[in-house]
Amino acid sequence: MESKILVIDDDSLVTTSLKRALSKETYNVEICENGNEVIENVNKHQPDMILLDIFLGDVNGIDVLKQLQKDHFHIPVVMITGYADVQTAVTAIKLGAIDFILKPINLDQLELIIAKTLRHVQLQKEVNRLRLLHEEGEITREMFGKSKTIVSTLDAVQKMSQSESTTILIEGESGSGKEMIAKFIHYNSPRSNGPFITINCGAIPRELAESEFFGSEKGAYTGAGEKTRMGKFELADGGTIMLDEIAELSPDLQVKLLRVLQERKFFRLGGTKEINVNVRIIAATNKDLRKCVDEKIFREDLFYRLNVATVYVPPLRYREGDVNFLSHTFLDEFNKSFGKEVKRIDPELLDMMQKYHWPGNVRELRNSIERAVLLMSGDTIRPDHMKFLESDKIAGFKKEEDKYLLNIPKNGISIEVVLRDLIFKTLEITGGNQVRAAKILGLSRSKLRYRMEQLNLEVKRQIIDDTSN
Repeated sequence: MESKILVIDDDSLVTTSLKRALSKETYNVEICENGNEVIENVNKHQPDMILLDIFLGDVNGIDVLKQLQKDHFHIPVVMITGYADVQTAVTAIKLGAIDFILKPINLDQLELIIAKTLRHVQLQKEVNRLRLLHEEGEITREMFGKSKTIVSTLDAVQKMSQSESTTILIEGESGSGKEMIAKFIHYNSPRSNGPFITINCGAIPRELAESEFFGSEKGAYTGAGEKTRMGKFELADGGTIMLDEIAELSPDLQVKLLRVLQERKFFRLGGTKEINVNVRIIAATNKDLRKCVDEKIFREDLFYRLNVATVYVPPLRYREGDVNFLSHTFLDEFNKSFGKEVKRIDPELLDMMQKYHWPGNVRELRNSIERAVLLMSGDTIRPDHMKFLESDKIAGFKKEEDKYLLNIPKNGISIEVVLRDLIFKTLEITGGNQVRAAKILGLSRSKLRYRMEQLNLEVKRQIIDDTSN
């Protein structure tokens, strides 16, 4: 969808030139050359942004700006001014204008300002959408679960969010909810009105990474195009930037990121002007960064810059009760999405799900409920609706070849013989290691020894040559 720009200037040469130039950039441009008709034009065209001249004949652009604010138009305004009126433009900024540009207008500079302003509009819409979700309980503590483990984690996260600029490192397995924790921090912080930008460090081609992070000047590299491009750090100015999969960052980007962390400034690729940004950095990883430092694949100084405050998001299998809670939360979500009325999850399936290992964590659980609700009919999710779950990741499940097969003779058998055989074969499996044998049998080592003495179990020396462990 084209972004709509309203140009307000009493100079028809300026408005015609701007309309022609900006229309080529796929913007929908409307013009207004009468300062007394601004509000009427704003109501009529509902622009995404406004280019407003400081002087409009008998009307002052500052007064127009004030009127726009008085009438509650939350539309970003960029002022157009001459060199002699810079102080007036500064006054306009203080009154709420988002930026200003000097005459004669440099189109490259104007396009950059427009791109930045429209990006701000887009991000503000996203902020409003997420704030609405937040108010509806979708980014509140409750959406993460109710287990003691996650509640304890959120207690720490809540305290961290109160800081405006503290760098935070979020650790946890893939799918455990690291990005949602980062969003929770942002939307509960003093930066909640600013943008929340995510970069997946492992998904960006190495040759494009610097441009993605810091932007580029036109012609900075082959394929860079003829426009100046803002990077994610610049777009996140005033808000939070999340660096996901930070362990995948290339060594050269690690050096550049270290400088941004230290000074909050950088150069666009191919640029000569230093850019200052006010951002909070949240890094996330499913790897052990300390181990990456030991292996010389991650800079130690960068690790300590990132590791100011650390959050560990526990895997779902360690969050007792959350599988049940989250399953019903996702069930409600997908009932609404798919227009279905699935009312319950079979208790047998819930029991199986609570024993399941969930290697993909919350993401896997959510995807499983979505798949089941989408494909099923009826009002109850049953075990056969989730046959796709890997059975060998369910606690207590044994593959057929791993089951203990017991053949009882017709004439019966003594329990002592069965126990004797069971212990002897277990010791054979462990090479005589009694600690491991006891663990397999679910006994303490002392109880295993007691059983062996009770049964007068004699095992060849070469089997039990490791009882000292």
